[in-house]
Amino acid sequence: MAIILPHGVLFRGGAEERIRSKLLNDGNIDTVIGLPANLFFSTGIPVCILVLKKCKKPDDVLFINAAEHFEKEKRQNRLLPEHIDKIIDTYKFRKEETRNSRRVSIQEIEKNGNNLNISRYISTALQEEQVDLHAENKKMQSLEQKIAEAKDKHNSFLKELGLPLLP
Repeated sequence: MAIILPHGVLFRGGAEERIRSKLLNDGNIDTVIGLPANLFFSTGIPVCILVLKKCKKPDDVLFINAAEHFEKEKRQNRLLPEHIDKIIDTYKFRKEETRNSRRVSIQEIEKNGNNLNISRYISTALQEEQVDLHAENKKMQSLEQKIAEAKDKHNSFLKELGLPLLP
């Protein structure tokens, strides 16, 4: 069974937490798929698909972050066939891919208080570009030199015209 739900059911406490814990303990939650916001006419919030199975074999839950795979349109976002194919392919073969999908053990989920928030298990952060400070410093020195040369040239024109020089 697959159900579309708001993301809150993945991490909120109270009755939702009890239901989530029971489904996890019984081994019924197979996959959590996060979808982009503004996908449906009735709501602009991001939603998820919870895939439940009665006789699930693996002792893990597959998390798929599909929230970044959509086409933005005027009033609503849209999943294209290639986005849907990627989700289905990842689900069918339980593939793991950085920033996209990960199989998480039930033990790890239990350590996190049965929290199924996708961002807890799949990092979507992009690695920051390394900055070569020495190269940047050389560029700055070169620019400073060019500025000084341009200023000197400009001041020579000002001097010829009998105008005050730049400081």
